[in-house]
Amino acid sequence: MINKVTLIGNLGADPEVRHLEGGVKVARFSLATNEHYKDKDGNFQTITEWHNVVVWREMAERAEKTLKKGSLVYVDGKISYRKYTTQEGQERYITDIVPNYFRLLERREGGADNRFPPAENAPAGKSSEMPVTAPPIEATPAGGEDLPF
Repeated sequence: MINKVTLIGNLGADPEVRHLEGGVKVARFSLATNEHYKDKDGNFQTITEWHNVVVWREMAERAEKTLKKGSLVYVDGKISYRKYTTQEGQERYITDIVPNYFRLLERREGGADNRFPPAENAPAGKSSEMPVTAPPIEATPAGGEDLPF
């Protein structure tokens, strides 16, 4: 059986962090995903879905440090359903996304992306671009069949 969710969206607000008994940290944030389509009149429409995301322990600490309102985030995890009773005795149901992994997809403000050196730091006489060559053209067999199966 599989319970898997993959989302890419923007945070609706900074993560809300709480400390539970025993020092366990939990962070909650809302994530907006958009779907774009063209309606019957040819006008572009957008549907925004809001997802409740809950992260625990070290992931909560990382979310608190790195995620801010508007951040573009990749989330990979599972759907979790829970039920609670209000003070008035009404049962409420909540759907949460519980990530196994999340990643900030944009550069941090003021931070440098050091994974790739800038082209001006390339050694002299070397191009920072890969050479572009076309693949060799192969003749089609006499029967017109070019599929190997």
